[in-house]
Amino acid sequence: MSKRESTKYKLDRRMGENIWGRPKSPVNRREYGPGQHGQRRKGKLSDFGVQLRAKQKLKGYYGDISEKQFRKTFDEAARRKGDTPDLLIGLLESRLDAMVYRSKFVPTIFAARQFVNHGHVKVNGQRVNIPSYRLKEGDVVEIREKSKQLALVIEATQLAERDVPDYLEVDHSKMTSKYVRVPSLSDVPYPVMMEPNLVVEFYSR
Repeated sequence: MSKRESTKYKLDRRMGENIWGRPKSPVNRREYGPGQHGQRRKGKLSDFGVQLRAKQKLKGYYGDISEKQFRKTFDEAARRKGDTPDLLIGLLESRLDAMVYRSKFVPTIFAARQFVNHGHVKVNGQRVNIPSYRLKEGDVVEIREKSKQLALVIEATQLAERDVPDYLEVDHSKMTSKYVRVPSLSDVPYPVMMEPNLVVEFYSR
């Protein structure tokens, strides 16, 4: 699908966790890192290393978005009033590609980015092809009519491995999804524990 589609499981191996909860993840069979020295990389991480790993895991979960884009999102969360870790998660979850993935319109976050890029998605009736497009409460995302019968869309809606979170109202018969509210960390169904507080510490050094 995207340039990371064929190598996305390397992120799982590098982190030592099944980040997206996919049944085919190699971490389910071997928890050590990739490469010939992977089995020897078990040393204790420094505080910096722990913070860096938390950042890489969160950034990777959303399709391994660029450092520039991720830092920009963090800076916006830090400027707002409230709990910065929760605000960071809320901003990441309000991305259009994240919502397409959460709504189970596509099977992976990487597919979601390409799906949006290729113009298969509308927001409030208008075609949008920017994966990082920021959604607001009440926005309605829909799959374009000619895209509803694509094989990956049909496959994704039938996936049993993940549920649609309650901050979205999804109608798979119409292929629409409404962004009901901005979630906090506890609302988001991550398959593994995310630690945005460590991301805050990393950027606050």
